[in-house]
Amino acid sequence: MSDSYESLAEGILERCGDGIAATLSPRTRELTIEVGDHTRLPTVCESLRDEFGFEMLIDLAGVDYLGYGEPEWKTEAATVTGYSRAVNRPRVVREDDDRRFAVVYHLLSLAHNRRIRVRSFCPDADQPIMPSVVDIWPAANWFEREAFDLFGILFEGHPDLRRILTDYGFIGHPFRKDFPLIGTMEVRYDPEKGRVVYEPVSIEPRTLVPKVIRDDNRYSGELTDRPAGADDA
Repeated sequence: MSDSYESLAEGILERCGDGIAATLSPRTRELTIEVGDHTRLPTVCESLRDEFGFEMLIDLAGVDYLGYGEPEWKTEAATVTGYSRAVNRPRVVREDDDRRFAVVYHLLSLAHNRRIRVRSFCPDADQPIMPSVVDIWPAANWFEREAFDLFGILFEGHPDLRRILTDYGFIGHPFRKDFPLIGTMEVRYDPEKGRVVYEPVSIEPRTLVPKVIRDDNRYSGELTDRPAGADDA
């Protein structure tokens, strides 16, 4: 760690106590504070604002770690299963499936010219809940509504938690990894009813098969000038 961020991490760990981890990305040189117990998040955030000068919340985002680190499709050879998220596949439950949903906070200290990232995981993947930080940073109001709308993460204590980007009556949360690309509902205007109606999606899911590039002589550049219809045997 650089000296400034190393001392900052030591100060945060000493002040916030057990259950807090600090790491520094070797590529981006960004300090990440992970709060193990999500119920302690408001206390940690208040300390970061009042004692370490992180008075500004730049961004708040939900993250879905379903299938994190697992390849979606093969690159060295063809695959018969395809790699499209539009295909309904059985969900594989991993050992750390309880760490599926997380909330990430990007903070800025104008006084010290520092940026840090704070991350905490929701304890229950079936009903992810996190405490709201609207009372600490009012800018979190719309950010938390966005995370609720797109990921289905509930924020306990939010003054007005409702959808902000999707349409009225939208079903599901479109940024979840298991949400189908074709969606679940489609909208059209019904001239007989004289209004817009919602119906189950009628598009059939399809499997995308990647292009396979072979290296043998059948596909070498010498064959490109052969006349059409020539025998490839």
